[in-house]
Amino acid sequence: MVLKNFKFNVIEKNNFSRVGLIKTHRGNIQTPAFMPVGTQATVKACLIDDVIKTGSEIILSNTYHLMIRPGVDRIILAGGLHKFMNCKLPILTDSGGFQVMSLSKLNKVDREKGAIFNSHVDGKKFVLSPEESIRIQKSLDSDIVMIMDECPKKTTDYNIINKSMDLSVYWAQRSKAAFGFNPHKALFGIVQGGLFKDLRIKSLNELTKINFDGYAIGGLAVGESQREMFDVLDDIKEHMPEDKPRYLMGVGTPSDILGAVKRGIDMFDCVMPTRSGRTGLAFTWRGRINIKNNKYKNDNEPLDNNCSNLNLNKYSKNYLNHLFNTNEILGSTLLTLHNINFYQELMSAIRKNIKMGTFDIFHDEYIDKL
Repeated sequence: MVLKNFKFNVIEKNNFSRVGLIKTHRGNIQTPAFMPVGTQATVKACLIDDVIKTGSEIILSNTYHLMIRPGVDRIILAGGLHKFMNCKLPILTDSGGFQVMSLSKLNKVDREKGAIFNSHVDGKKFVLSPEESIRIQKSLDSDIVMIMDECPKKTTDYNIINKSMDLSVYWAQRSKAAFGFNPHKALFGIVQGGLFKDLRIKSLNELTKINFDGYAIGGLAVGESQREMFDVLDDIKEHMPEDKPRYLMGVGTPSDILGAVKRGIDMFDCVMPTRSGRTGLAFTWRGRINIKNNKYKNDNEPLDNNCSNLNLNKYSKNYLNHLFNTNEILGSTLLTLHNINFYQELMSAIRKNIKMGTFDIFHDEYIDKL
């Protein structure tokens, strides 16, 4: 019998917040963990080796974007996604359901066929079924595979959310069957149900019957308030399986992460640190800085004196201000790396404080500052 080469252990708990370790055949991931987003097989503006130096232990890529460009066959011929992008870290791939909802043109959802849509790039027609999404992710050689789900736009219509949740459960069953047994890979289910407590709990209960390697919370980060998001996490935190990793998809700001960790979440991803890095917004322990602001043009201090990683403290706010105001590419690279590094510093501090039993104090100090 071949043993499953994916394991998760909870090491320490502080109320609902917890420190854990995910073991994969490509490396271990300390949790709570933040995954930089490499949507199209690249963390924008960064070398993957520099991303690793920030302390990142896993990255995220996306089925929808990769099936459109460059196409799955090209990546297979290159030897899989890791070889294609020269990445030795574990990779989690999203199923593509969210992008079908948010990006594609003329999309249609069919219970049996899946998502039928036209590419946002060239209008080409695609059909993405649960089975096809799993096939693509396995072909990419992803380490953590996400089920195909439907992610509806934010609505207060109970019937719409209920119908969508039922469809996602049906697709979860099909995704599990298509995944089969893969000792080096994990398959995560995705809890849906909008802002409705009963639907969230029903979705979670149905998914735990199917039995996945981890459980994601989807359908958030779609326009709801932070309070609404935290309410959903409060509704389900006592119902989540203790022995499986919990992943809050598409979240978020440092403040979002602190609040979600307090409610038992282990994994996060978001484009915010990278997208903000390309537009001149820096995250720091003192709050956010718009480096384009004229007040920094004579400020010769770095964003963070203590950040010696990647020599990021060798670059002054004055210099970064100049790079952004002259549209120099280096500005995007330096600020993106700074932001990813900050997020990883935040995750490290969260883990340290959970282990010390001081996370609630740390949370209260920074929840409104970051």
